[in-house]
Amino acid sequence: MATTTGVADDVPYTLDPNERRRQALAQIDNAPFGWRHVRAVVVAGVGFFTDAYDLFAINLASAMLGVAFWQKVGGKNAGKIPSNSDTAIKISTATGNVIGQLVFGWLADRVGRKRMYGLELIIMIFATLAQSLSSDSPSMSIVGVLVFWRLVMGIGIGGDYPLSSIITSEFATTKWRGAMMGSVFAMQGIGQFAAAIVALIVTAGFKESLMSAKTVAVCSGVCLIAVDKMWRVVIGFGAVPACAALYYRLTIPETPRYTFDVVKDVVKAGEDIDAYIKGQAEGHPDEVLRAAALKRSGDELRAPKAGIRDFVAYYSQWKNGKILLGTAGSWFFLDIAFYGLGLNNSIILTAIGWGGGANVYEIFYNSAVGNLILICAGAIPGYWVTVAVVDTVGRKPIQLMGFAMLTILFLVIGFAYDPLKKSNNGLLALYVLAQFFFNFGPNATTFIVPGECFPTRYRSTSHGFSAACGKVGAIIAQAVFGPLAKKGAAPGSSDTPFLNHIMEIFALFMLLGFFTSFLIPETKRKTLEELSGEDLYSSSPESVIVPEKWVEGRNGQNPDPETLPPV
Repeated sequence: MATTTGVADDVPYTLDPNERRRQALAQIDNAPFGWRHVRAVVVAGVGFFTDAYDLFAINLASAMLGVAFWQKVGGKNAGKIPSNSDTAIKISTATGNVIGQLVFGWLADRVGRKRMYGLELIIMIFATLAQSLSSDSPSMSIVGVLVFWRLVMGIGIGGDYPLSSIITSEFATTKWRGAMMGSVFAMQGIGQFAAAIVALIVTAGFKESLMSAKTVAVCSGVCLIAVDKMWRVVIGFGAVPACAALYYRLTIPETPRYTFDVVKDVVKAGEDIDAYIKGQAEGHPDEVLRAAALKRSGDELRAPKAGIRDFVAYYSQWKNGKILLGTAGSWFFLDIAFYGLGLNNSIILTAIGWGGGANVYEIFYNSAVGNLILICAGAIPGYWVTVAVVDTVGRKPIQLMGFAMLTILFLVIGFAYDPLKKSNNGLLALYVLAQFFFNFGPNATTFIVPGECFPTRYRSTSHGFSAACGKVGAIIAQAVFGPLAKKGAAPGSSDTPFLNHIMEIFALFMLLGFFTSFLIPETKRKTLEELSGEDLYSSSPESVIVPEKWVEGRNGQNPDPETLPPV
């Protein structure tokens, strides 16, 4: 039964707010896995599904954009999007990610998780629909319009990283917290899969129109109209799952840890925990008692107040600063190679017989099916193997193993690149293995660990900073290594003669990621308070059991706040 004291009936009501905090949070940490946990994973996971869909869909849609808007350039480049325009559109999303991760990460610590959760989804929905309705004009190119809207969409996607991670983390049971957070992140693989499926469906839907043109350079009339509709559907569909999840995000309760440690509202936090355990939306404490408790015990909670001075003091200690360096550095090195590996996609698809085609229909069909094969072969299995073992093997061993395997794989790909291209699927096998060990490795753990190892007052900010460092790495991969891969190629050629050396460089980044991983702690089966040192705030030798006359509300009557003794 919920009580006006904000503490469940089976938890002794103590006067000391620090002990009450410890007892209440223990209910979340030790709760058996149930539907409330599944709901939290689904609500957060749908957002990550949308994130991955929107990020991956542009890879499939960019070829369609070339047909729709670059038919008039003539020559051998007709119907193909220029590489600099393609890069600008993709980098704009990553740039927006950096902004969103930093801003939403900070705001979630400043004003609360609940107030920000859902806002980032609204931004994503609006920007996604705006993209799908975009076109060029005499005063503005389609590239400029898409760069703007993908920047805005990227801000929303970036905001989803810290918010989904920490909300899942702060509501999770300690025993299965890694699996819950990993399941949220694994929805990225499902989102990529869905993007390829939608591209395949729209391609099949316009089959007759697409078959009327042999190449993208001569796609006109009904073919051109069909392709213009296709890219809009592929991009616009990303708003559908986001709309489905919006209501649940806007109505999710504030996390009790934030209410305890930042708002310092003991009564409300206790009621919210009691409601969460019982599968209810949120608690509804007696407001008179709540106001009295805020006035009397707010200053007694030992959690430090967040601020610039406290932030600097906290992270200037090496034991704390090294963890942030480890999470941010590992994510940075990871994303350089993770996004850089995509430079091989066209070569891999050709190698497995899913590149090109006899007409425009076959070109788009092969691209969609080829990407489905690659996603199902390496990426999706890697995500879910992590979910299965992350709470038994641990985060740190998985991350170290992943970086070590990726270092070896990139060395082999780089130094044996030409023989592998000529072999029967040798490059494909190494590519699939790399995708597997990215996701059964640092791509998953760099998302999980920052949501666990920092104090509540800076957890979202620190996760956002770590994620932003990763997206800076993604920008470098696309803006620097993408053009560098064409070093030595003939002007206008799509060849990538320098790609083997780039793979060797990526091996170095994976080795650096291996070393930065030693800076992070093992978080398996530890409470968030143990990991951040916040368990010390509950060590109170002065906890007092309150006499029954002061907690008559536990028997259905509201206690008189004036009868409570001074705290």
